[in-house]
Amino acid sequence: MDFSLTEDQKMLKTMVADFASKELEPIAAQIDEESRFPAESIPKMAGLGLPGVGFPEELGGSGGGATEFCLVIEEISRVCAATGAILLASSGLVGIPILMHGNEDQKKRFLHPIAGGEMLGAFALTETGAGSDPAAMETTTTRKGNGYVLNGTKVFITNGAEAGIVLVFATIDKALRHKGVTAFIVAKDSPGFSVGKHENKMGIRGSSTVELIFEDCFVPEANRLGNEGEGFRIAINTIDASRVAVAAQALGIAQGAFDRALAYAKERQQFGQPIINFQAIQWMLADMATHIDAARLLIYRASYLQDNKQPFIKEASMAKVYAAETSSFVTNKAVQIFGGYGYIKEYPLERYLRDAKITEIYEGTSEMQRMTIARQLMKEG
Repeated sequence: MDFSLTEDQKMLKTMVADFASKELEPIAAQIDEESRFPAESIPKMAGLGLPGVGFPEELGGSGGGATEFCLVIEEISRVCAATGAILLASSGLVGIPILMHGNEDQKKRFLHPIAGGEMLGAFALTETGAGSDPAAMETTTTRKGNGYVLNGTKVFITNGAEAGIVLVFATIDKALRHKGVTAFIVAKDSPGFSVGKHENKMGIRGSSTVELIFEDCFVPEANRLGNEGEGFRIAINTIDASRVAVAAQALGIAQGAFDRALAYAKERQQFGQPIINFQAIQWMLADMATHIDAARLLIYRASYLQDNKQPFIKEASMAKVYAAETSSFVTNKAVQIFGGYGYIKEYPLERYLRDAKITEIYEGTSEMQRMTIARQLMKEG
């Protein structure tokens, strides 16, 4: 099986890498330090059609599939993981479910502006008591007239403060567990919808992570995504589809840290010679490069299967858990190679190290990925 990139994919990768280096890298440290949302970057990405990569042109997208979207996320995250998270949450976690489950009216009203970069989306599934177990959610929805009323609180929502729409999951009956979960597209100006606490995070600090509050928030029936009780399936399908892109984010972080560590090892002099001449440094770099290459191949395999409509859940989980743990491993080693300089904010290594950790947690922890892989293996047996 050949996972080599096509000429078009190579051109896309080069274009995004050039854009990221010129437009995103110069402000990456600042938005991290200030915990500031990089609003100025959104129209720049839209100008290149990046929010629409992976979506059909007739729906406002730029074409391509999962592989192309992974290439975009990797190259952006190579210099700024926070911006990668913003794009991933909007196009990956909101655009994809509307594409897969939305009707024509919903695609026109919501998918077009997301794919065109005119509007950001946010994905609101997690609650304080419902993280890895979304069926335990407490947010409720009840019928009222020609729509629904939502009540509850969501936490850790990326883009929650800036999004024009939020894909919210609520239950019609808590006793039904996953069978009661229903999905809604909620506009930011909906009465009863407000933004609560802004989290002060360890990493990806340029992307906002907030609490969302729904108090008798009315949502028209036309904004229900799918049927009542189909929300759990929509959420799981969405996370399955976007999981490979999270792996690509982790890969981008690792690649960015490795590139800097390799360049530094060639320049840094100790004992009268570059430190790359020392075996201890060589072995660290060799291990880092091997982990990165293995992660990339797992990602390409999973995205290939996804693009070709073949089963990919096990492969996506393998890619996600391996790339995430590779990201933490590589960034840790990169800091070690930089020594004391890696520990100070003048250099980006400590930011890469902080950014890497979240990829082992969100969109399914590493533990949950191993459970998914194991369940798939049991089915195969």
